Amino acid sequence: MLLMPLLARKKRAVAEQTGNKALRADAVQSATCAYLAALTLAGLLLRSTFGLRWLDQVAALLAVPILIVEGRRARKGQTCSC
Repeated sequence: MLLMPLLARKKRAVAEQTGNKALRADAVQSATCAYLAALTLAGLLLRSTFGLRWLDQVAALLAVPILIVEGRRARKGQTCSC
């Protein structure tokens, strides 16, 4: 979770230097991976702290819009703002 944003930045920089669209999309995937890891960890911590069983479903639903937006951006060759 801590290294994925750094990896995404490095991949994005190399992708910009080389013009590699696949590497640019992979940078978006790395950033999204960090976001999902943070969301999962937060959901697990809140669930264990407060005993809210429905929190896993809420965390998953929060991830869907961001994944859709990032997927569309990656298909267009745009980078994320992460």
